Amino acid sequence: MQKKVFRKTPLAAGISVAILAGNVMAQDQVVSEGAMEEIVVTGIRASLQRSMDVKRNMDGVVDAISAEDIGDFPDTNLAESLQRITGVSIDRERGEGSTVTVRGFGPEFNLVTLNGRQMPTNNGTSRSFDFGNLASEGISAVEVYKTGRADVPTGGIGSTINIKTTRPLEAPGFKLTGAVSAMQDESVVDGEETTPEVSLLFSNTFADDTVGVALSLVRQERESGAATANVGGWRTFDGAVNNSWGCGWGPEEWGGIPANSDSGDPACNTWQGVQNNRPEPGDLYSVPQAIGYEVAEYDRTRTNGQATFQFRPSDSVTATLDYTYAEFELERTYNNLSAWFNFDAQDTTWTDGPQASPLIYREFLGGSDYSMGAGLDAFVSDLSSVGLNVVWDVNDNLTMEFDYHDSTSERKPDSPYGDSALLSIASFTRNVTAGYFDKELPVLELELGNSLSANDMVTTGSVFQNNISEMDIEQARVSGSYTFDSGFIESIDFGIELTEVNNQSASSVVQRDAWSSAAPWNTPLGGIADLLTPASMAGVFDEIPGGNDPRLQTDFFTWNMADVINRMTDLTNNGTLALFPIADQGDCGTGLCKSSTLSTDRLTTEESEAIYIQANAATEWGAMPVAMRFGLRYESTDVDSEALAPSYVGLNWVAGNELSAIRGAEVYTELSGDYSVVLPNFDFRIDFTENLVGRFSAGKSLTRPNYEDIQGGQTIDQLVRVSGGTGRRGNPDLEPFESTNLDLSLEWYYGDDSYFAVGYFEKDVENFIGTSSVVEETFGLPHPANGPLGDEARAATGSIDGGALYSWILANRPDAEGVDAANGVIAGVAGRDDAVAFNLTVPVNIEEATMDGFEVVLQHTFGDSGFGFILNGTIVDADVGYDNFSLEQQFVLTGLSDSANAILFYDKNGINLRLAYNWRDDFLAGTGQANVGSGPPTYVAEYEQWDLSASYWFNDNLQVYFDALNITDETRHVYGRDKLQTLFAAQFGPRYNLGVRYKF
Repeated sequence: MQKKVFRKTPLAAGISVAILAGNVMAQDQVVSEGAMEEIVVTGIRASLQRSMDVKRNMDGVVDAISAEDIGDFPDTNLAESLQRITGVSIDRERGEGSTVTVRGFGPEFNLVTLNGRQMPTNNGTSRSFDFGNLASEGISAVEVYKTGRADVPTGGIGSTINIKTTRPLEAPGFKLTGAVSAMQDESVVDGEETTPEVSLLFSNTFADDTVGVALSLVRQERESGAATANVGGWRTFDGAVNNSWGCGWGPEEWGGIPANSDSGDPACNTWQGVQNNRPEPGDLYSVPQAIGYEVAEYDRTRTNGQATFQFRPSDSVTATLDYTYAEFELERTYNNLSAWFNFDAQDTTWTDGPQASPLIYREFLGGSDYSMGAGLDAFVSDLSSVGLNVVWDVNDNLTMEFDYHDSTSERKPDSPYGDSALLSIASFTRNVTAGYFDKELPVLELELGNSLSANDMVTTGSVFQNNISEMDIEQARVSGSYTFDSGFIESIDFGIELTEVNNQSASSVVQRDAWSSAAPWNTPLGGIADLLTPASMAGVFDEIPGGNDPRLQTDFFTWNMADVINRMTDLTNNGTLALFPIADQGDCGTGLCKSSTLSTDRLTTEESEAIYIQANAATEWGAMPVAMRFGLRYESTDVDSEALAPSYVGLNWVAGNELSAIRGAEVYTELSGDYSVVLPNFDFRIDFTENLVGRFSAGKSLTRPNYEDIQGGQTIDQLVRVSGGTGRRGNPDLEPFESTNLDLSLEWYYGDDSYFAVGYFEKDVENFIGTSSVVEETFGLPHPANGPLGDEARAATGSIDGGALYSWILANRPDAEGVDAANGVIAGVAGRDDAVAFNLTVPVNIEEATMDGFEVVLQHTFGDSGFGFILNGTIVDADVGYDNFSLEQQFVLTGLSDSANAILFYDKNGINLRLAYNWRDDFLAGTGQANVGSGPPTYVAEYEQWDLSASYWFNDNLQVYFDALNITDETRHVYGRDKLQTLFAAQFGPRYNLGVRYKF
């Protein structure tokens, strides 16, 4: 009987390719041997066949993408490739794919592994992985596991995405590939439109293929631009709410619009304005906080390197030592203009309710600021991973494996101004401010008191952020597989895995808020007027609907932030400008730089132990072959989390119902928690006919809470009441998100490389995180009303009113310990007074949700013509959604959206052409808007993109290739409760890549 070996390189289903065509050679080679003729298919058709084989033979649901040749991956960006897989959508940063959503579950719900090893992230508070850090040239395959397996690391409810790198002994022989290309980005304004990309990949085996070495080096430079518009949040009110203060026309709130009513009081009507089609009570209406435009230039460099050494001292032992390094450097410089609405004296025109949005929002308030900013964002992130893997075939039945890795990812500032810096100036000449919202681009129209002049500009606010994050993962696994010679059970896999994850998120902020022309440090900038350059926004938004509106405010100034800071520093030193009155002046001592003094520092350690067993079985049901897999994984995790937070050393009663907490030094406070889970899974596959396959999978999977929720540390509000205090803290004792999963699919393989499949999936997820309140005696602060003085006061006055108690103690016990009657202070005394109870807001597991969906894919090739196509689509739904007509805080699932892909290709005689279309429907990205709070929604509008690639092999060694991305220059739109409530609009432009590849 032929031996069946299960090697425990995690996810050892083998390298496969997905339903995606890439820039690869397609040639038919005919080899004659007597009367026999063997057709060797390469290129896209070969990849499609292998993809079908993987999909057909796997027990669970797996899709994958692979390089057709060393250094030749279908897309230059891994996320862009992944979006072609059924059920996978992506989010973009700077016009490139960045993070992925799988089956409606966002980036933080998908675990990313490298060669089966859990990879660290560097987001600080989130677990989402940014694929933009990795170049695709050094990647041999990417596998997407949509159903759970006991032998795969936990963390992905949506999926586990495994990135594989080159293993020289898997493809023996000498291989050397070099590629040089030029990337042209049409969005660049001031930088270099054309930038270089180079890659070199080497693989060879020695000593009769017992020693292998693989090396790769990739460096990509790219400059790009972006034009963006934003609205600084939308404040939403019931139609009955107004801001006609003191006129008695109904509920009054800041941000509301005047009521259309005449009280007869001239003071109420002189500034009322006109509200056309004013929303009615019971409707909701939303008002914009600000409108701003920005032009940004990006300069990014991506450097990746990999080294792999393999040694096979005998046929039964293979050792692999590998190292991966990825560095991503980004610098963003930008200039912007903006106007802030003051919610006073408005004229407005509204859409019909019940969700009313302004078509025109105009206000009259003379002397307001017309603000302009210049900024610099600069950071560098790097990933390094070193791993050792040893596989030992003990005998014909037993294979053992040891795997260990230590991987670190870090993100840190790359500028003396921190990783994010902004300096603003303004002229206080804005008299009329109007916003027009009938198109995708919010149109800002300003009426200035006089022509824009550099001599009218004054310094206003500035902010310098210094954010640092780092994650280190150390993971070891011992596993094995035992193959039986006969019987229902073919093999059993087993293993134990130990993982330690250390995560840090730290930051500091130097911020100056100076938004008044009367402040003494807001001196007119006569000393730096020569650094201001007149500029225009005209034509910047020509691809966004509304971008050519003649009313749009176009005139503003641009400048280099560093140059202005240097001049302002000189003016401060010689006394022309006052030193900015802020607490933290930063490392430079002027308030115009970053600070190395941390204001937040959060550190979390997660130690997990896992053990698993998995049985692989095969039988027949009648004449139909059946394969099954039964798996069980037990995992326990201990969580320790600490955070830098202020300590408090006492409590002073200073007024009737007001007590002040006395702040002490910053200290690290620690909280801990633990949890354990049992994760079963079952996969069933049946071949109804030679070409018709049915599949069923069921099991459980988990995703761990974000670090923001499990952070240590606790903070309290300094103002404490007689009845107690309030505060907040993290909760390391949170349970992980647990999903019970169900998959059903039917697959028809009607050709050598053609098939049709439809699948249904359902995920029932519990332990979503909300908030609750707990009462704790935080810091053990003695409360002066919770001791004998308070008891006496209550008995004497017969009251529980704080003012009455406070006054009685000062009048009747002036000499008691802790009482300072002269200054009106009553201090709590330890040992005499009981500790105050604080009502703390704490993250808790309180929510659950069910989502389901369908996946459909059709892959077809037209015989030997070289033509073919791939179509796929995903429909998802959930039993929770955001209610746009509610003003309450809501629990929602984010990232849910339908998606579809279409790929047309030609692949023959060395010519490869591919036209790819990707579409994603509107989806809720989250809740919370700038300047407004965590309640209102943020939606991303539907997006589509066309990409084209072409290549030609002149011979077996030389290939020329061309890529065109976003060839129709699509734009991005983000909005609030209504599509007219734009939050963000952007255009990035197309980009083109022309290169040559040579392989030896």
